[in-house]
Amino acid sequence: MSATATHDELHHDHHDPGFVRKYIFSTDHKMIGLQYGITAGLFLLFGFFLMIAMRWSIAFPHEPLPGWIAMFFPDGWEARWLQDGKLTGDAYNMFGAMHGTIMVFLGVVPLGFGAFGNYVTPLQIGAPDMAFPRLNMMSYWIYLAGGLVMCASFFMESGAAKSGWTNYSPLAGIADGQIVNQWLAGQTQWLIGLVLLITSSLLGSVNFITTIINLRARGLTWMRMPFFVWAMLVTGFLLLLAFPPLEAAGIMQLMDRVAGSSFFMPSGLYTSAEGLMEISGGGSPLLFQHLFWFLGHPEVYVLLLPAIACVAEIIPANTRKPLWGYKAMVYGVLVLGFLSFIVWAHHMYMTGMGPVVSTFFQTTTVLISIPSVILLTSLIISLWQGSIRFTPAMIWACAFLPMFGIGGLTGLPLAFNLVGLHLHDTYYVIGHFHYVVAPGILFGLFAGVYHWYPKITGRFMSRFLSHLHFWPSLICMNLIFFPMLTQGMAGFHRRWYNGGDSYLATDPESANVFGRTVAEHIDLNIVMSYAAWAMALAQVPFLINLVWSKLAGRKVESDNPWNATTLEWATPTPPGHGNFTTEPVVYRGPYEYSRPDHDEDFLPQWTEPKKPAEKPEESPAAH
Repeated sequence: MSATATHDELHHDHHDPGFVRKYIFSTDHKMIGLQYGITAGLFLLFGFFLMIAMRWSIAFPHEPLPGWIAMFFPDGWEARWLQDGKLTGDAYNMFGAMHGTIMVFLGVVPLGFGAFGNYVTPLQIGAPDMAFPRLNMMSYWIYLAGGLVMCASFFMESGAAKSGWTNYSPLAGIADGQIVNQWLAGQTQWLIGLVLLITSSLLGSVNFITTIINLRARGLTWMRMPFFVWAMLVTGFLLLLAFPPLEAAGIMQLMDRVAGSSFFMPSGLYTSAEGLMEISGGGSPLLFQHLFWFLGHPEVYVLLLPAIACVAEIIPANTRKPLWGYKAMVYGVLVLGFLSFIVWAHHMYMTGMGPVVSTFFQTTTVLISIPSVILLTSLIISLWQGSIRFTPAMIWACAFLPMFGIGGLTGLPLAFNLVGLHLHDTYYVIGHFHYVVAPGILFGLFAGVYHWYPKITGRFMSRFLSHLHFWPSLICMNLIFFPMLTQGMAGFHRRWYNGGDSYLATDPESANVFGRTVAEHIDLNIVMSYAAWAMALAQVPFLINLVWSKLAGRKVESDNPWNATTLEWATPTPPGHGNFTTEPVVYRGPYEYSRPDHDEDFLPQWTEPKKPAEKPEESPAAH
C-alpha cells in the first residue's frame, strides 16, 4: 500500500467486523495495542505478587506466610511447596526465576513495545495501520500462548522453572530430572514459552521496521519524525538482531533436556543426586551465557527506550517549548543501539575471561553511558525555562529523570571487572537493575498511560487519584531499592531465601566478621519488605482510576486536549478505523512550541503553513 493512498482507497471495503473480529482476533493496531497493554498489566500484577511472597520469606524467614498472601495458593500447591506455611528454598527459587521472567519478557517489554508502540506509532507517522495487520495479530496471540505456557507450569508436578531468569546451563539442563516425561517438566515448559515469546517479538519487530520506513505520511521526513518513532525503530532493530541467538540457544537447551544432546552440557558432570552423569558431554556452559547475554543487554534498552520515548513526548507538551537537542537525541539513540551489541560480556566477568577481552568490554560499557547521558541531559535541559504544566503525566515524567539517573550512575562501577569481584550476584546488582526498570522504566510508562489515556478513551484520568498513586509509589520505590545498594556493598547475596539469617552472628563480639556485617544490615530486609507491600497498595488508586475514568471521567473537549504538535492528536477521539478522516500531511518538525512567529504557543505538524517555504516533501522514504 502506498504511503500516499487516499482516504477513500483505504476505506472503500470497510465493514463492521463483528464482536469477535473487532475485540478478540482484531487486526486493528489500536485494539492489538490495548490487548498487549491489558495482558502485560495482568502479568505484571502476577509477577509483583511473586515478589510480595518472596519479600515475606526474606524479612520473616521463621514465620509462615500470612493469610493475605497464602490465600492465593491452592491447597494442593501449598502442601507441596510450603513447609509449615513458610516458603521452601525450592519455592523461593521458583518464584525468583518466574518473577524475573514475567516482569521482563511478559510484562515490561510487551507493555512498552507491544502496547505503546502498537497504539501510538502508526498514529504518529500518519499511517492507517501497521504494515502487516495479520502478522500483528499473530504476534500478540503467540505472546499470550508463550506466557500461558510458562505460568501454567506452576501447576505441574515439578512446579515452574527454578534455575533463575537467566536459565544457565548446566543447572537448567538437569533441573527437574526426576520427571519421567521431560516435556512435562517446568524447566522444559519455560524453554517452550521462551521460544514462543521470541517468535512473537521477531514478528513484531519486522512489522514495526517496515511500517516506520514505508508508511510515513507525506512530508514526514526522517528528521520530522517524533523521537518516539525513532525509539521504536531502534527497538525493533534490537529485537530483530538480538533475539535470534537466544532463540537458537533456547532450542539447543531444549534438545539437551529432551533429546540427549550436549550443546551446553560439559563432560564429567557430577551431581550429589546422580553421581557422574551419563551424558554425551563436550558442550560449553559458557556458550549459553554468551548467547543469553548477547540478547540480555540489548534487552535492557528494549525495556528502556519505550519509556524514554514516552517521556520525550510528554516533556515538550508540558513545558511548551521544543525538545532540547532533538537531533543529538536521535543520533544518541542510534549509537546506543549499536553499542548495546558489544557490551554483553560485562555480565560474565566471573567466568575467567582474560585481561584483553575484559578491557574491551569495560571500555565499551563505559562508552555506552555517553549516549545515555545525552538522552537524559537533553530531557533535563528541556525543562529549563519552560512554562511547566504539572499534569499527571508530567509528574511521572519528571520523576523518571532522577530515578533513571540513579539507575545509570549505580551501574557505572559494575562496568569494571575488579568491582565485579566484590559486587557480582549481590543485592547491589539487584538495586542497580531495579532502579532502571522499576522507578525508571515503569515511571515512564505510567506517564505514557496518563498522557495518551484521553486519546484512547475520550476522558481524562482523575488528577486526585493520580497523585494518590504517584507519591506513595515514589517513596516506596526508593525505600525498596536504595537499601539494596547498601546491603549489596555489605555482601548480601541476591539468592538468600531467608534474607541472610543463616549467616547471622548473634554475638556482637563474634570472630565471624561477615556474620557481624550481616547483623548490621539485616533489618533493612524488614524496611524493604514493608515498602514493597505498601507499594502494592499504592497501585490500587491507579487500577481504580483506569476503570472509573473510563466510565465517569471528565470528557475531553477537543481531539487535542494537551495542545500538542504530533500527528496522533490530529485523529478523532478515540481514533476510528483507518485513524485519520483525511490524508495527513506533515509540514514541519514534531516539537514546534512557542514560536515567536505564531500566535498560539504550539504549531502542529499538520497545520498548513503560511509560508511557501514549509511545503511538504513528496517522498519521505527518499530522505
